[in-house]
Amino acid sequence: MQLATVASDGTPRVRTLVFRGWAGPAQFDLLTDGRSAKTDDLAHQPAVELCWLLPRARCQFRLRGSLLSLADEPLQRERKRHWAQLTPGGRALWGWPAPGKSLDRGAVFAVELAGDVAIPGHFVLLRIAVDQVELLELGDHPHRRRRWRSETQWCEQQLNP
Repeated sequence: MQLATVASDGTPRVRTLVFRGWAGPAQFDLLTDGRSAKTDDLAHQPAVELCWLLPRARCQFRLRGSLLSLADEPLQRERKRHWAQLTPGGRALWGWPAPGKSLDRGAVFAVELAGDVAIPGHFVLLRIAVDQVELLELGDHPHRRRRWRSETQWCEQQLNP
């Protein structure tokens, strides 16, 4: 899925992240490297929009919401849970040099990290609270577009595609 944020200078940013699971009826988790610019963007402006394209299903979800702040104990518990669920190859990304920095030709890019490796401080859980969902279905003619919003108790609204 693609995550859209706003940088501190007001310009937009879009990045691809992996959906890591639902944390509640209208909350889901993403993981990121805390050394990346997106953590600064989210500190500046916690509102986000995500686009989730499912090409085989011929549909697109647009999820609007904001970054949630978790208390320390639940945050650490959830970080541990997500760390344990990653494959050794998935964990390896957090052993790499800081993203977006100049490439050091001698840098080591780990292929795997074992599960017993301490969770790096820059292993960041992003829990997103969703307040609006749009679904664009591309299968039929005309396309079908619908929206649900928390402020309307998730009542469906049909829209022009």
